[in-house]
Amino acid sequence: MRALIQRVTEASVTIDNKIHNKIENGLLIFVGIEDKDTVDDIEWISKKVANLRIFDDENQVMNKSVIEINGEILIISQFTLHAMTKKGNRPSYIKASKPEIAIPIYESLCQEISIQFGKEIKTGVFGADMKIKLINDGPVTIWIDSKQKE
Repeated sequence: MRALIQRVTEASVTIDNKIHNKIENGLLIFVGIEDKDTVDDIEWISKKVANLRIFDDENQVMNKSVIEINGEILIISQFTLHAMTKKGNRPSYIKASKPEIAIPIYESLCQEISIQFGKEIKTGVFGADMKIKLINDGPVTIWIDSKQKE
């Protein structure tokens, strides 16, 4: 499972020209799921996201989590995070899970992040044509992969 985490001052997801969800200060998380993902991947990513210290403290040092700043979280499914670009110029998405596998994992991830976070999170719609707007704060963008826990 891959997650691209962005610290934002605001973010929104629009579907069919209507704002579906929006947040203010917090995290916008794009998630890519592959067939090998398990409950362990869900738990690891969820704990990492909830506790990642990328918000400034009173000394302007990134030392606080989204929980500590009482922020918000918006999660968007994005199969293109598993793009393979080694050969040619057309990315391959063969590692990305098909919806019948990915949707239950995505829903479990959203539920587990909500539990770790301690409050409701916001999401896009899996498989929908979504337009994402954001203001990246910093900019701060973190890439994590549950198969490469570095």
